[in-house]
Amino acid sequence: MGTSTTYGARDHARAQEGAQAEAMPVVPAADWPAPPCAAGHLVWAETVAGGNYTHRVLARGTELRLTDLRGDACAHLLLFVGDRPWERLNVADTVKVQWNAYLGEGQLLLSDQGRVLASLVADTSGRHDALCGTSTLVRNTNRYGDGTPQSPSPAGRELFKLAAAKNGLQPRDLPPSLSFFQGVRVHEDGALDFTGSAGPGGSVTLRAEQDVTVLIVNVPHPADPRDEYVSTPLEVLAWRAEATRPGDPLWEATPEGRRAFLNTAEFLTARGLA
Repeated sequence: MGTSTTYGARDHARAQEGAQAEAMPVVPAADWPAPPCAAGHLVWAETVAGGNYTHRVLARGTELRLTDLRGDACAHLLLFVGDRPWERLNVADTVKVQWNAYLGEGQLLLSDQGRVLASLVADTSGRHDALCGTSTLVRNTNRYGDGTPQSPSPAGRELFKLAAAKNGLQPRDLPPSLSFFQGVRVHEDGALDFTGSAGPGGSVTLRAEQDVTVLIVNVPHPADPRDEYVSTPLEVLAWRAEATRPGDPLWEATPEGRRAFLNTAEFLTARGLA
């Protein structure tokens, strides 16, 4: 009968139950074989294929770890406040307020309201980018021959549009993104030097300081000079933890960071959330 009839298609689909692909979510997350947290605390476990995307709403205090499994992942990230998506990641303020264009452990991801969306609490890669954003349809079409979401070379912005739509967001809601695991450095003359990856196994861990909607796209960095579209799997794990509190070294690290945390705490307290 095959899949030429409704019954055949149903039977074929049901026969796939329990099958595991290399890149897919694990549901429930508790079935992940080696959780990095206490039993029962894992809330998200997924491997994102190259040229693909994922998204999730995470509660305040949740820790999110991204891992470049093979050395050629590039995790492009956007954050929106969970129930207030007009407050979102502002890459320019993240760089400007902290006097640092290079992401790493101890940096804060800020909104344009002067509040902390997430803090970067661990980093074993050091190859990240807050300057270039993600790839576009025009760029990928010119470079690889196609940049549509269903093509072999989907553009980052096109995949962000899909992830956004599944969270009630429109293309106009998408600001510039951050990139993890593929970095650039700036020369004195302003030219950008693509540093590439630190190799397989690098990871970053973010802590949500508010309820946030997370959009992640795994596509080549726009400055990657290779002719081929190279993008390998990205591991995404998230678990319940605690938001940063006063007295934490991260809270007190810089005057600018302390002010951003105070702005966040004041806002959350007024809403009865902290």
